[in-house]
Amino acid sequence: MEHHWGLITGNKEKVPLKSISVTLSINDFVAAVAATLHYENEEKVPIEAMFVFPMDEDSAVYSFEALVDGKKIVAELQDKTKAHSKYEEALSQGHQAYLLEEDDYSRDVFSCNVGNLQPGTKVAVTLRYVQELPLESDGALRYLLPAVLNPRYQLSEQSASSCLNVQKPIVPLEALPYTLSMVATITSQHGIERVQSNCSLSPIQYLTDDKTSAQVSLTEGHKFDRDVELLIYYREVHSPSVAVEKGMQDKKRDSLMGAPCAMVSFYPDIPEVNASKVCGEFVFLMDRSGSMQTPMRTEENSQLRIEAAKETLLLLLKSLPMGCYFNIYGFGSSYEQFFPESVKYTQETIEEAVERVKRLDADLGGTEILTPLRNIYKTSSIPGHPLQLFVFTDGEVSDTYSVIREVKLNSKKHRCFSFGIGQGASTSLIKNIARVSGGTAEFITGKDRMQAKALGSLKLALQCALDDISLSWELPPGLSVNMLSPEQPTIFRGQRLIIYAQLTGPMPQAESRGAVCLKHTLQGKSLENKVAFSLQPKENANFTIHRLAAKFLIQTKDLGSHEVSKEEKKDVMNISLQSGVLSSFTAFVAINKELNKPVQGPLAHRVIPRPMIATSTSMFMRSCSRLTGPFKNSRLKRRLCAADYVPYGHETMFVLAGTVYSSMPSPAPIENQGVADSSNEKSNSQNEHKAFGENVVLQLIFLQNANGSWKLDENLTKILGTTLEDTKAANPSQHGDPSAWATILAVLWLHANGQDLKCEWELLERKAVAWLHDHAGRGTTPPPFPSFHLHPREPCLYVLQRTQESLWLSQLCCLRTLSLQLILHFQD
Repeated sequence: MEHHWGLITGNKEKVPLKSISVTLSINDFVAAVAATLHYENEEKVPIEAMFVFPMDEDSAVYSFEALVDGKKIVAELQDKTKAHSKYEEALSQGHQAYLLEEDDYSRDVFSCNVGNLQPGTKVAVTLRYVQELPLESDGALRYLLPAVLNPRYQLSEQSASSCLNVQKPIVPLEALPYTLSMVATITSQHGIERVQSNCSLSPIQYLTDDKTSAQVSLTEGHKFDRDVELLIYYREVHSPSVAVEKGMQDKKRDSLMGAPCAMVSFYPDIPEVNASKVCGEFVFLMDRSGSMQTPMRTEENSQLRIEAAKETLLLLLKSLPMGCYFNIYGFGSSYEQFFPESVKYTQETIEEAVERVKRLDADLGGTEILTPLRNIYKTSSIPGHPLQLFVFTDGEVSDTYSVIREVKLNSKKHRCFSFGIGQGASTSLIKNIARVSGGTAEFITGKDRMQAKALGSLKLALQCALDDISLSWELPPGLSVNMLSPEQPTIFRGQRLIIYAQLTGPMPQAESRGAVCLKHTLQGKSLENKVAFSLQPKENANFTIHRLAAKFLIQTKDLGSHEVSKEEKKDVMNISLQSGVLSSFTAFVAINKELNKPVQGPLAHRVIPRPMIATSTSMFMRSCSRLTGPFKNSRLKRRLCAADYVPYGHETMFVLAGTVYSSMPSPAPIENQGVADSSNEKSNSQNEHKAFGENVVLQLIFLQNANGSWKLDENLTKILGTTLEDTKAANPSQHGDPSAWATILAVLWLHANGQDLKCEWELLERKAVAWLHDHAGRGTTPPPFPSFHLHPREPCLYVLQRTQESLWLSQLCCLRTLSLQLILHFQD
């Protein structure tokens, strides 16, 4: 099989892209970005430069312009077919031309063409976009500037024309011919606490005394060798808010861009509930393509993606509640499933599933997700057990629209929780399959652990969500609301709700206020959140809220040219052209007619290379620098060349080169900063790099039964660091069920030795505690603690005294406190 990583087809040719500069303006929860690409043709012939780059799925691109010899050329948004024709025609007439378009098969990939770049010419091309910033679990707002574009596997002959299939050389980091600079200005009424990044930043500079405005920048000379991630911490992010933006003066007052537009942000406080007895059908769809054989991170001995996936599946299986149904699918070029249909969660089925998880490998070739998805959807629903689908992939699918459409068609029968693994995972695929089905999307990058992200989503799936969501508005007479956002069926604990609405009618002249109320139901109780806001719209030169609202409308209708009807395409075109926001049916094109130099012979094509970073799957820019035939046929020739591209399979090797990716470490919680826990942290850090099954915490979890209990045997006592005989002798309830004693010891051991991974075993611990609680109440088996007729705390002290010589009780004081909490927990 032919590979296209580590190859430089035009080894000695100079590349026209010299630098990338980004200006970032963050205002509360939205970002406005201006990215400028600086080109210079140092060759002796005119060239066409092509730059393929990723961008977040939620980004609304609304402006594209070029600066040539001091003259600004602003691109016009047009029907994509017409824009292509105009671009090719201009080049054939000797004009300089620029084209910016979204890929036909993935909404998070863009290509920028600079055509007829004359020898010695310098050009600066600027594109502008706005986007919402996602909220992390620790309250941070996250901005990501993607540097990595993974190779995506073709699903059909149609997608052969995708710019994703253009081959691009990889160069060593020190040979990368361009650099990145970025300046970020942050403004928020909530106050800026701190800014962190996985890249080197200048010290934060506060622009106001109250710390509501600040500025940071990347250090000079940064190579664009990784995703640039900013984490912005405000003092308070959970308060509901409403912002009203003034419309464009030259547009009709009742039009999408002419009327004032409101953005409403709610963050409901949803209490956590005991989910040990929640019913459902849980299906796990795991990527087993060749790219899953690469490391999670660039550090030496980093865990392979497939090993992390196996650990994740084990934790998910052990955390499921009794009485539910489950199944596991693995997909690549083909797919495999553990059971012909979902099976009931029992000791027998879970043992069989765990054994099969141990044997999984990244051995299924490419990435074909549609077929297993369709197989899952065609199976009959299980009454009383709603389907919860968990999809794990590094996002390497070319025709993402087909996948999204399939999930959307089945959205009423399930929720999809999606996970993008590694840098370069398709934000279009991951976000949209979650969005259209009412689930959540997670991205696992940097030092994120797949296990923790997956268990966090399982907690959401097991939690009660807000239902019967509705909005009511309190506005002055004559003023009405036109909702632009689609209905949101559910809100999970920890989720933020963003709503866009158009205000129509005469706006109050004097200062006036309105209110919006979010009504919902939680566990049968009717609740509401209400927030008042000013009706005086504020001016914004970027029209950020309007364009984000337009992007929202486009996302709900635009599933690619091969997946929508003529009516839907017409709607998308109208919204796109009216708002200036790029879609899959439109493109920006600009012509410099002052340059009138007919091309003598073929133009040289230069597709910008990408750096050699992380692994072979990190395909920021894949290309071949080559000469083409007559320019009027250049696009056709590129597509013919692209059709020959065969992506790598499971035998692909990986490369570690350049600067090691080092995500900013999260500070340890205060309660975990003692001497004892620091040694555990080191131990678990070492365990993380071990092969699947070598992690001691994981070995203990292997032994847990489906009902949450542990069996008292030598396998358990070996992990506890004692003998079976001594452990039995220390049991305070000699005539009771030894499983109760074993379960208590196992949970205490987890608290003492796996505290830094608690978020990963918290659900299975809850199941164990629930089993202890139920077990203690049965009349057939003497309860382990009340049989002593002592104060509830005294048996705990007795247990610790009888077993204090065991190696695993070296942290006696810590265990004493934890055991007291545990016993009081299940006896309440």
